[in-house]
Amino acid sequence: MTLTIFGILGLLMLFIFLGVHLAVALGTVSFVGVYWMMGSFDIGLSILSTTAYEALRKDVFIIIPLFVLMGDFVSRSGSANDLYALCNRAFRRLPGCLGVATVAGNAIFAAITGVSIAAAATFSRIAYPEMVALGYSKRFSLGTVAGSACLGMLIPPSILMIVWAVLTEQSIGALFIAGLVPGLILAVAFCGWCVIYAIRNPGCAPMQSGPSDISPEELRRQSVGGLAILGLIGIVIGGIWGGFLTPTEAAGFGTIGAFLLGLAKGMSREEVLEAIYSAGRTTAPIMILLIAASMYSRFLAMGGATQVITDLLFSVSENPAVVLGIIFSVWILLGMFIDSTSIILLTVPIFAPVADTLGVDPLAFAIFGILVIEAGLLTPPFGILVFTVKAAVPDPYVTLGDIFCGAVPFWVLILGVAIMVLVFPGLSTWLPYNLM
Repeated sequence: MTLTIFGILGLLMLFIFLGVHLAVALGTVSFVGVYWMMGSFDIGLSILSTTAYEALRKDVFIIIPLFVLMGDFVSRSGSANDLYALCNRAFRRLPGCLGVATVAGNAIFAAITGVSIAAAATFSRIAYPEMVALGYSKRFSLGTVAGSACLGMLIPPSILMIVWAVLTEQSIGALFIAGLVPGLILAVAFCGWCVIYAIRNPGCAPMQSGPSDISPEELRRQSVGGLAILGLIGIVIGGIWGGFLTPTEAAGFGTIGAFLLGLAKGMSREEVLEAIYSAGRTTAPIMILLIAASMYSRFLAMGGATQVITDLLFSVSENPAVVLGIIFSVWILLGMFIDSTSIILLTVPIFAPVADTLGVDPLAFAIFGILVIEAGLLTPPFGILVFTVKAAVPDPYVTLGDIFCGAVPFWVLILGVAIMVLVFPGLSTWLPYNLM
């Protein structure tokens, strides 16, 4: 049986590196594995079709498109521009104020979109041109935009958190709240780096001088847009935190609020429809992946793969630090070639039970894992956020090397906070265990 399991998992990795779509690869190896164990084509097909049907019936599936749609409405309404302008005014006297404003804007925007790619694309067009126009170095500007966009996967609502919760059957609300403190710590660390960089390299991040010229009408418009975003955050996070709303209900109310904000900001009918189509294009592949992942998890459970891999890891060492180090290394290596959602779908059904055996708190392990996997968004050669920024910035002379180099400090800080969460699990567990 052990050879069969490793043979099936080897086939899965072969499919992935051959470029087969992950959903097709997961579905195929799951069917082959179940058929191999049951010895019957009909039984294997019946088990997997039942698994897919049960997965589709979960109400959690509506949360993902709703949060993505909420982010699309906010992005297209122009409120992200207002938010960045307000953050810029608030931090104007700090060294590296535009970098700090970019991080702060991304942190707040993350609490609306839940998708790092959306944040990277948005702030590449908003923040980068202004930073370069005011004398900031391209490398620092690009790295700040790409690095701070990672906050979208940690500060709730986060699509990665929803996927993780579905796979491990954890509370989505608890996982959202667990990400708040680590997310704020990471945002503060990013801001601290921007300030330190500006102090050490004043020529690459010059201080702004003189008052900003802005009309009362423009200031009022920016304030309305920025405060509306904060109001949406209050509905989503505050509703879940206070126990007034379930995550599904919070997603619904947040989407309605974002839609009304878009109408108030002058969104046209065509823009509303395009936001809906865009949300569908974003979430449909995720839904298909989750269905295939449910089949994959069923195969792993039926074949005892989790126990086999757990025994293998403990045969290397019984020291929890060594085992967690192996998991950490696997995630970093996979991050060089595979996107974050795929890494979670492939590894979490295997590694989550291992962490449970080690006595690691499931919430702390989830935040630790999301942070490490999140670092993969900036890791060459794949680094999907780096490619997103490259495609979105209005500068044809930007190179991938500039973005990767500029993002290195943020990559280091992400991994540093991940290790902090593992060493001090209370950073992620205190809020959900005491307030929910």
